[in-house]
Amino acid sequence: MTEHLEKEIQDAQEAVTKQGDTVRSLKASLKEGKSEKAEVDAAIQKLAELKIVLEAKQKEFEKATGKVSAQSKEALRAALAGVLERRMFYIPSFKIYGSVAGFYDYGPPGCAIKQNMTQTWRNHFVLEENMLEVECPAVTPEIVLKASGHVDRFTDFMVTDAVTGECFRADHLLEGHLEALLEDKKNPPSPEKTKEIRELLASVGELKQDTMAAALKEYNVRAPGTGNDISPPFPFNLMFKTSIGPKGDLVGYLRPETAQGIFVNFRDLLYYNGGKLPFAAAQIGNSYRNEISPRAGLLRVREFTQAEIEHFVNGADKSHPKFASIAGLRPLLYSRALQMGEEKKAQPMSLGEAVEKGIIANETLAYFIGRTWLFFIKVGINPERMRFRQHLQHEMAHYATDCWDGEVETTYGWVECVGLADRSAYDLKAHTSMSKIDLTAFEKFPEPRMEEVVKVVPNNKELGAVFKKDQKAVKEALEALDECGAMELKSKLDAGETAKVAASTGQTFDIKPGMVEIKKVTEKVTGKTYTPSVIEPSFGIGRIMYCMFEHSYYTREGDETRAVMGFKPVVAPTKATVFPLVQKPALNELATKISRDLTSAGLSNIIDTTGNTIGKRYARTDEIGVPFAVTVDFASVDGDGSVTLRERDSMAQVRVPQSEVASVIRNLVDDRMTWGDVTATYPAQKAQADDE
Repeated sequence: MTEHLEKEIQDAQEAVTKQGDTVRSLKASLKEGKSEKAEVDAAIQKLAELKIVLEAKQKEFEKATGKVSAQSKEALRAALAGVLERRMFYIPSFKIYGSVAGFYDYGPPGCAIKQNMTQTWRNHFVLEENMLEVECPAVTPEIVLKASGHVDRFTDFMVTDAVTGECFRADHLLEGHLEALLEDKKNPPSPEKTKEIRELLASVGELKQDTMAAALKEYNVRAPGTGNDISPPFPFNLMFKTSIGPKGDLVGYLRPETAQGIFVNFRDLLYYNGGKLPFAAAQIGNSYRNEISPRAGLLRVREFTQAEIEHFVNGADKSHPKFASIAGLRPLLYSRALQMGEEKKAQPMSLGEAVEKGIIANETLAYFIGRTWLFFIKVGINPERMRFRQHLQHEMAHYATDCWDGEVETTYGWVECVGLADRSAYDLKAHTSMSKIDLTAFEKFPEPRMEEVVKVVPNNKELGAVFKKDQKAVKEALEALDECGAMELKSKLDAGETAKVAASTGQTFDIKPGMVEIKKVTEKVTGKTYTPSVIEPSFGIGRIMYCMFEHSYYTREGDETRAVMGFKPVVAPTKATVFPLVQKPALNELATKISRDLTSAGLSNIIDTTGNTIGKRYARTDEIGVPFAVTVDFASVDGDGSVTLRERDSMAQVRVPQSEVASVIRNLVDDRMTWGDVTATYPAQKAQADDE
């Protein structure tokens, strides 16, 4: 009976997930004019009905068993949160002062996991790919972020309590209010109003400032807690603003991403690399976003660690020399076609086939998708609960060629942990325009060749007479035109029309015939100058950690009170524990020696000489994810000198010579040996201690 109900709940959850994807694809089609609003409304109505079915199934299970279903996301999240906070993986910052939302402190095991994960990332990407690693300041001058677009466009809508001044994110406030109306059992809205509310709820994230204001007013949304009026919504820049220097006259911001530090160093990195492309630069560091209303623990915070790669490549050739090494990998891909199709489900596909069919735009982007998939498996993400979702057309930045998100399934739904984007040449061009520093590369041809090139020759006399002090800006704007822009300008001028040219100062100037000569000439060229494109994989370390926590957490079969964090050895905070079986000086002395041997081998370890039973000590260290335990007993001292080595997940035990135990654990942590190799090499020990 219980298993049957669990299966029904699982099926209902899958139906809700699929219908949610259907709603998203229909909304995308609506924007492209390929579907009708009535279709979207019907899909939203069906989604609401499926959610009611899911809720009813969960309540039926609770009534029948007196327990929360294993499919209950809230129950799993609460149980995991209890372990994470109790064992101090991470806790709210400034706790004794009431905490500040969006900030978390990592405790001892959390710090160790974060360090292990970033080092694994560095080994997997930076060392393996011979990347150029940099470390740039978090405080960034305003002009850098003006060029990148963050100063003008990095915003969310905010409202304030008219009396207390407390701030709220407008879309979250509206969503919460609308959901409360739908759930109101005492005064339920009419069927017509219910339909209207659901339609609005589905589009909250896309509302503009005026439509957001109208919706807040229409539904009389008030400040939480106080019930006070709220202000009209207004854009709020998510960057932390600061001032640089004692006078405070240089405006700066805490960086919202680490990428800009790499872009502004492109010229020097290219020189360091001998002027050769392609090459990749990487940076691991903290970024800062002043979220209006942080929530969901590590998934939405105000300070977080990013690991970003900027792979610079000639836009005309985005092949990758190591593509063959990952072409056969088959991660779950959720392409645009699958999202817009009937099934709404990611499918495994080889990366070679995805590139061949044009599903993934190029080899380099596919290569990093493959390497990302391997990294996630290495750190303990379940590959069956990870997918790469392609951005729908309306989600794509105008300058992007292709974008995919590495998403992991959690109790919060599918969480974006990695963004992989082909950003074309947008970033380097933006910084070239603002800084007036040439951020280009030069490709030397094997042999000189004759090519037709476009020459732009400004008429300095004419420009000076018309534009006077702005002559220099106009001349620079004309000379900066690419071939397409120059020929478009020529076409208008040849037709006797006036054409507009935008200067880097932000001004627009009218160019008339006679002010510039544009012509095509044939020249012998030895190479060409171009602005490189960039492929950008961007990782949120905190998000990956949280997803790994959920995927690693389980309880012992038959004992739901015994929590285990099944971390992979490479990221586990402590690699081994050392236990004397009982309190005896000889056993303690040998345990101390083995602990020193483990430390000398670079293995973090805990020695526990408390009087607790060995079973309780195992349980305590299982809860913080220690993968291996060494137990010293009387045979270790008086017998053959071997010790017991226990593996956490199987609880299997073997006898290993004490002189070899450090090297065995080192090989296990470094993936040079599996536990199967260990059990095939060393004699088994009957595992009774877990019950003592």
